This record gives sequence, structure tokens and C-alpha cells, in this order.
Amino acid sequence: MTPASRPGPRAWAALIGAEARMVVRDTPGLLIPFALPLLILVMNALGSAKQVVPGTGGRTTVDLYVVPLALAIGTATIAVVNLPSFLAYYRTAGVLRQLAVTPARPIMVLVAQLVVSAAQTAAGIALALGIATVAFDVHLPAAPAGALGVLCLAALAMYAVGLLVAAVAPTGNAAVAIGMTLFFAMGAVGGMFGGTGNLPGALAGIGEALPFGAAVKALGAAWAGATPQPAQLVSLAVTVVVCGLLAARLFRWR
Repeated sequence: MTPASRPGPRAWAALIGAEARMVVRDTPGLLIPFALPLLILVMNALGSAKQVVPGTGGRTTVDLYVVPLALAIGTATIAVVNLPSFLAYYRTAGVLRQLAVTPARPIMVLVAQLVVSAAQTAAGIALALGIATVAFDVHLPAAPAGALGVLCLAALAMYAVGLLVAAVAPTGNAAVAIGMTLFFAMGAVGGMFGGTGNLPGALAGIGEALPFGAAVKALGAAWAGATPQPAQLVSLAVTVVVCGLLAARLFRWR
């Protein structure tokens, strides 16, 4: 491909805009990632005694557990469920095959979908934090840079899982089924339905090693101003590398 035939900034912007419109038209896929974490946030915040955790600068159980949980749910929903369904649908519908013979290569769709999904994730996080701060007097993290770093690493891990789902799912419906199964499986043992301390020891350890549980624990630590445990960060980093490499290896454009 000559430089003149390569898609320029206007082509990239048009494709990202088209992907954004597709996401907006998918009403359930647009609303659930925003509504579900907010529902979890409101239910837990209203039912919590808001006990102050000693040594955290006045932060409560809502700050250290409920908010990280809501952020993990929103990120995982978009990355593990929504993203794979779009990419798998494009493949089975022949969209990627048709793009392969044009200057707009299939990889552009992947990048555009990632950009739109990342923007959706950022908007969901901002909405959740805004409502938590205004309605429930939630404190901002004691270590903002650490919390942002953990959140970015957790998002990368979730997106790597989502890309792996997109790589192996034969259809869009299969991608949704696989993504939902992984989402609820990771969430069930990662604290989505109660603290991991309520689970048997081995199962709790597995849950905290998976990306969902590791994200909740590491975000909670950053919110308290503490350093996340190395095992949690290693778990997220390993997920990024392993799932990312497998997705690149297994992804089929046709």
C-alpha cells in the first residue's frame, strides 16, 4: 500500500464516528454498563453502615469496597461483553472480509472499536464517581496516581480478555454468551455478590487472582492510600500479556 492510499486522519475519524453511532444504537449494550454499576453502587451505599476504616484518612467501607466494585463492573461489562459481541458480529457478517480488499484494513475496525469502548468506559467511570461523590459523600482516592494506574491496568486486563473472547467466538451471540459467562464467573468469585472473605479459602484465592477480583482489591488499596499487593498487580499484568498474545494468535478476520 502506497502512502497516498493509506487512510488519513479524516478516514480514521469517520470510522470512529461510525463505530460510536453503532454503539449508541445498541440501547441495551449502551445502558447496561452505566446502569449496572450505578445500581450496585446505590444498593450497597444505601445499605451500608459506612463504617470508617482506621488508618485510611476517614474513608469508609463504601469508599474502599463499593466504589472499586462498581468501577470494576462497569469496565468488565464493556470490555468482556460488549466489545467481543461487536467484533464477532462484524466477522460473521463479512464486514471484516470486505474491508480486507479496501484501503480501510480490518485492523482499523478493531482500533476504532477499542477507542469507542475506552471512551464509554471513561464516561461510565466519571458518572459513577460523580454520583458517588455527590450523593454518598464518597472520598476520592488517597493515592490518585496509584488508583489511576491500577484502573488503567485493570482496564487493559479486561480488554485483553474481551479480545480473546472475540478471537474464539464464532458468532456475535456466542461472544455475548461467552462474555457473560466469564463476567459472572469472575464476578462471583471476585466479590461482586459479597466479599471474597465469605468464600472458601481456595475459591477466594482464585477469585482474587482473576482480573476482576484483583482489580477490586488493588483499587481498594489505592483508595486507602496503600500499595496494592504485588500478586494483584502481577495477576492483572499476566492477564494482559497472556490473553493479548492468545487473542493476536487466534483472532480470525474471516
